[in-house]
Amino acid sequence: QVQLVESGGDSVQAGGSLKLSCTASGFSLDDFADSDVGWYRQIPGNECELVSRIDNDGRTYYATSAKGRHTISRDDSKGTVYLEMNSLEPDDTAVYYCATGARYGEGFVLACGYWGHGTQVTVSS
Repeated sequence: QVQLVESGGDSVQAGGSLKLSCTASGFSLDDFADSDVGWYRQIPGNECELVSRIDNDGRTYYATSAKGRHTISRDDSKGTVYLEMNSLEPDDTAVYYCATGARYGEGFVLACGYWGHGTQVTVSS
């Protein structure tokens, strides 16, 4: 079964940093390396929002809220994509999910909660 396992979420103070990890399970490393992977976030009751994406060729996309603060990277030898988040704000509080598969616009057809259970990020003021 193909899954993406998110980890690294925590409770931090505003201004702090976190590094999230998204590790593939059930993928071959070659298939993972050929995949675009994105990070989404969702506040309960709100829509699923694309935060960032890294393509199989290393190109990146950042939502306006993430530009200049967050950095996405990948280590295909480990089947893992990272999201390093800096200067965190209370508005960054959400469950963060990663996604892959069929693309839709800047994001993916299947996103929040489809590939994994997510990781909670809580930022207090």
